[in-house]
Amino acid sequence: MPRISAASNAEQRAETQRRILTAFGELLFTHGLPGLTMTDVARHAGIGRTAVYNYYADIEELLISYALDETEKFLSDLRESLQRLENPVDRLALYVRAQVVDLSRRHLPPGPAMGAVLSPSSFAKLSDHVGELSVLLQGILADGMEQGYLPVADVGQQSQLILGTLSSSAARGSDEPAELEARVARTVRFIQLGAGARFDDDGRPIRVAQIPAVAG
Repeated sequence: MPRISAASNAEQRAETQRRILTAFGELLFTHGLPGLTMTDVARHAGIGRTAVYNYYADIEELLISYALDETEKFLSDLRESLQRLENPVDRLALYVRAQVVDLSRRHLPPGPAMGAVLSPSSFAKLSDHVGELSVLLQGILADGMEQGYLPVADVGQQSQLILGTLSSSAARGSDEPAELEARVARTVRFIQLGAGARFDDDGRPIRVAQIPAVAG
């Protein structure tokens, strides 16, 4: 019998773990989190229930792993997309759109709302990633204010209000493409206007304040 190398064994474990996370994500989308069991995940992944427990102790640990994995991928893709845009109002629109679509697709409570379904210790594991999303949004808002496209305001407070609006928008309505697109478009414009952005007749962002003078 041929020996299984460490590399192939590690690859097999990684593939099994990926199947578990994929199955969990698909079940979240189709059935939601309430009532979801490890047995459901194992059956959907096409592996034994014991195998799932070899990777995750319970459904909460699986939820944490899935949320961390998805958030890391989301952050990476979002940062790459934001780098292609220069205007902070356009970047705010992209951030809002990406968040609403992602939260609607994953059917997970966004940001601090995860604390309602997780133990304090489990939620603490997500805090860094959740914080990165907030910091990213605050950076967009600060750029908009510094460049004169947004009126000066409390960035931290405004960020919290926007994240709360994203949570509400993602939780309402169906995921049918046309309805989701309409909801995303309404949310984008609502948040842009709420942050103080203004547009010309062609829909392009315009400056609403003079750019602060640089001392020197």
